[in-house]
Amino acid sequence: MKITFLGTGTSQGIPIIGSTHPVCLSKNPKDKRLRVSILVEWDDYTYVIDCGPDFRQQMLRANVNKIDGIIFTHEHADHTAGLDDIRPFFFRQGDIPIYAHKRVVEQLKQRFAYIFATENKYPGVPNLQVNEIENKPFKLNNLEVLPVEVFHHKLQVFGFRFNNFAYLTDVKTIPDEEMEKLKNLDVLVINALREETHISHLNLEEALQIINTLQPKKAYLTHISHLLGFHEEVQQKLPKNVFLAYDELQIKL
Repeated sequence: MKITFLGTGTSQGIPIIGSTHPVCLSKNPKDKRLRVSILVEWDDYTYVIDCGPDFRQQMLRANVNKIDGIIFTHEHADHTAGLDDIRPFFFRQGDIPIYAHKRVVEQLKQRFAYIFATENKYPGVPNLQVNEIENKPFKLNNLEVLPVEVFHHKLQVFGFRFNNFAYLTDVKTIPDEEMEKLKNLDVLVINALREETHISHLNLEEALQIINTLQPKKAYLTHISHLLGFHEEVQQKLPKNVFLAYDELQIKL
């Protein structure tokens, strides 16, 4: 299995429009972060987790020619706003499967009503194959995926475990029973917004506490804001098995 970090930034991305913050002015490519998303590949299958406003750029940058589906963590714009840009895949492949909680599907129907239209649908609009998922395992081709239900302030969000790899973003709290699903991981990806506490995201200290509890072999931090600091400086402060993810980073399991 290969994981590609398509984006590792928070909802505004880095640099932020008009910002003069030193991190936003950094020349280091690792300090430039598109909205958070990953590509998951195994055998001949390719899936994307989340489809934010940078989706088109991410697909071009990663040279992705085919996707077998999109898995959504939740409905916020930085995770869903790129849905219309699946059109090139649809034109080549036909209907594109999506996997999401029922609530997220309903939100997508509101925001992209023209995609879900059943009458007088505009020519060239993509078609979706909608798969509603619950907090129980589901199959993606030959692989079983285990959802992990976490909370983004009070909003339910799904993380996902693929074999011994787990991806969690936009997390603030994880119920005890869901923590059980995250044991014995080779790799955990989890959000760490900044050092200061936040109402709906883990800060760095909270993320490291969860990593310390779960003891994965390796952990990668994502959904990072400019306020966390310069990539190279933050990395030097982290435990030896914890890494700051960056755009275009690839890991193999």
